[in-house]
Amino acid sequence: MNLTLLPSDIVILVLEILGPSELAALSLTCRTMHFIVTEIGWTSYLRAHPRPSCSLSQTRFVWSPRIRVRYDVMSDAAWDRSDFIARPLSRMWPGKLQPILAISASRLIVAAGSNLYCYTFGQGNDTLAPSVIFEGQISLLRSQELIRNITGITFVDDGCLDRSLHVAFQDGAIEHVVLTQIPTLNGQSLSITISRTNLNPMPSGDFVESLSSEANSILSLSANGYVRLGDHRSEHVDSMDSVIELKSRSWVSHLCLQSSTPYAAFGTASTTPLNVYPIIDGQLSSRPLAILHTRKGAEMPVSQRPSSAVYGVTRGPLNSPWGSSPQILVSGWFDGQVRCYDLRSSSRSTAESSYTATAGPAALRPVLSLADRWSYEPIYSVSCGGGSASHIAAGTARHSVVSFWDVRSPTTGWSVHAPGNDSSPVYSVVLESSRLFGVTQSRPFVYDFGPGVTMDTYPPIPQASRGIDNLKQKKGSNRLTYHVLRYAHNSSGLCNEH
Repeated sequence: MNLTLLPSDIVILVLEILGPSELAALSLTCRTMHFIVTEIGWTSYLRAHPRPSCSLSQTRFVWSPRIRVRYDVMSDAAWDRSDFIARPLSRMWPGKLQPILAISASRLIVAAGSNLYCYTFGQGNDTLAPSVIFEGQISLLRSQELIRNITGITFVDDGCLDRSLHVAFQDGAIEHVVLTQIPTLNGQSLSITISRTNLNPMPSGDFVESLSSEANSILSLSANGYVRLGDHRSEHVDSMDSVIELKSRSWVSHLCLQSSTPYAAFGTASTTPLNVYPIIDGQLSSRPLAILHTRKGAEMPVSQRPSSAVYGVTRGPLNSPWGSSPQILVSGWFDGQVRCYDLRSSSRSTAESSYTATAGPAALRPVLSLADRWSYEPIYSVSCGGGSASHIAAGTARHSVVSFWDVRSPTTGWSVHAPGNDSSPVYSVVLESSRLFGVTQSRPFVYDFGPGVTMDTYPPIPQASRGIDNLKQKKGSNRLTYHVLRYAHNSSGLCNEH
């Protein structure tokens, strides 16, 4: 049968089930099929296989659909081989810090101590990967001010300018910071400055441990469990702001407005370490929608549940056995396990038969639990994305280890140390389609699984040896990548006891 004789809607349906190699072969058969694949086939494939990636978004916008598919296919193949370029993004900082990453479509911000280290994303071409360019370092100390560490940071919506941040400090202060590039005489923007506005602090002057934002909403979580949900466009606490108290040491927040029932999730140190609260008419409910626990803990009576802690929470991978729903949550726990939850699941505890004012809803069991059998260090940070949009990355509490799992095949997990093998936690990770950005107490780093990486893709680092920043360049790599220690988990990444 001649495909060109079929109705166009039938041809489109055929294209939707084809993979990249089939589309490429079909485009070579004749001019008509080449036109149809170019105009419809590649775009249809990209729509069915999304690859969210902030650092690539500007370049992907100018790439043709075929080039985007080619980049994704080559990146996915590199993920299957665990083949990547490892690069530090800077020299080591003095002292031991607890940095945080924030990313947008234009910038990567590393908040370390009282400083912001700003990186901007350049544009690649059909063969070269988009670059990451160091913009500059900004101190947020005012004159004659004592050193104060940044404890929370997030980009807030400013009409796609990607210049506005909310920054929280250990002394309880919260500021709205706007980044501005300063052009030089030749027209190139090589330096950056800021304007800043003080915002209303949290109740009792408690410092913010975690900031999350989506659309015009900003979610602030303090160390002692105060939660505030408001509009980031307001400099002062509004009467419409929603405030609740978790009454436990709190670590991390996650805001989701895309779910059918918008919600906020909170990781704490308590007997109920991971709770989800619904957002109704823009207000946080005072009662949790779901209590997420370990499989064993969920079966215990409330009074007997063990205490634990959750340090990382993020939305699940888009390509997973449970679908791409925003109601999939991935969390990093004190016991070294990564647990995945489906808020739509009926897999709940039988210890409580119904919701009570004191016990709350029945505890929800994880649908998947993962661990590195060689390390049971706490998980400090989690992020999802990677090859085929099906990976989970977890930053651990020691030895700068990042662990990876593909949720489609969770028994094939592997781990890798950051360049320099710092004896440090990986405090924050951001996983994209082809890149992982991470940060230890000493410096930020990147693993790049994509094609087209050159010496100009990332900021230059002075030629390293064992005596400089503990870095060692990989032999035979033409100084493109640095030596890192990598190991497979070598057994099931699934946990027998959840």
